[in-house]
Amino acid sequence: MSDSAVASSVEDMAVAFARILRGVGISAPVDSVATFVQALDRLGVGHRESVYWAGRSTLVRRPEDFDIFDRAFAVFWDQRLVNTVEEIVDSVRIAIATDAENDESDGNGDGTGNDDADLTLTLRFSAAEALREKDFADYSDDELQLARELMGRLRLAGPRRRSLRLRSARHANHVPDLRRTVRASLRSGGEPLRRYWKEPDDKLRRLVLLLDISGSMEPYSRAFLNFVHSAVAGRRRVEAFTFGTRLTRLTKELSTRDPDQALDRAARQVSDWSGGTRLGECLREFNDAWGVRGLARGAIVVILSDGWDRGQPELLSAQMERLHRASFRTIWVNPLKVTPGYAPLAKGMAAALPHVDEFVEGHSIAALDKLCVAISRLDDSPYTSRRHA
Repeated sequence: MSDSAVASSVEDMAVAFARILRGVGISAPVDSVATFVQALDRLGVGHRESVYWAGRSTLVRRPEDFDIFDRAFAVFWDQRLVNTVEEIVDSVRIAIATDAENDESDGNGDGTGNDDADLTLTLRFSAAEALREKDFADYSDDELQLARELMGRLRLAGPRRRSLRLRSARHANHVPDLRRTVRASLRSGGEPLRRYWKEPDDKLRRLVLLLDISGSMEPYSRAFLNFVHSAVAGRRRVEAFTFGTRLTRLTKELSTRDPDQALDRAARQVSDWSGGTRLGECLREFNDAWGVRGLARGAIVVILSDGWDRGQPELLSAQMERLHRASFRTIWVNPLKVTPGYAPLAKGMAAALPHVDEFVEGHSIAALDKLCVAISRLDDSPYTSRRHA
């Protein structure tokens, strides 16, 4: 197969095929796709058998998925001569759907077709641009898998802060570096012919993510958890917590780059999925045990919640004020904000809003992209002039 026979590169072909496998129910994690790309770089893409075994050995983990993989690969290889990844995906969708219909109509002689029921290949693909604007509550499982890849491309930088550590400086208007100056003077008989200087270093601000996993957030909590994992795995100095009826720290569980393993470990750690909401009490626990003691000091704190709270709004207001004083910037992400005519009338949201620097949407990938911009924004907010240097 020549280079023109691939969509645009080996990576594009590998990603397109991984999307197809996810669409038919085969889990293809990002690290497996990366291994598949490395194998294709070594083996080339000119021989069907080499590509087949490279994909089967890297992308398939369960023996029961071999039959589905064989059918998907056969159709994919036959339709490989199109020009773009989107055309590859569309061609495979049509071909597999037709093949599945033919298999169902042929049956096994008894008209039931039960043997083929588990092999029915239904592919649901949405263009990346369409998914960016689509509400998370309307996502299918396949679209959520694709959204996970898109979230991995988001850039969570954030403004830097001055560190107590010093670094070498080029100019003579900073702190003298006595040790380096004395050591250099030994080469000139003890005469300090050249003086060296230090200046304050800077470091990335800590990012703290607090995710509401209560029942009212169920349509969005899965997508938000993927976003939190992408932040923890892709950025230094990130802390992740979930809260509903209790506060749970998930930084360690989400630190692995394998999203399936990370989410599975997080699910085992959290015991209050889709339960009640006690925002005030959970924030008080966070402030007392983690935030005010140092984790939130000078940090960018992002709360992902719809603001529904069963507790006392006075408690939530007091704890938000404590958090606001300690943090560099406090951002509240509410997926309901995009709703036409929305107003923060919930008691919890109304109590928290006066202590929030930025109130943003969070219903889609495009909204999360704007959240990344808000996180990376420098001190141009009217609220941040009082903040820590």
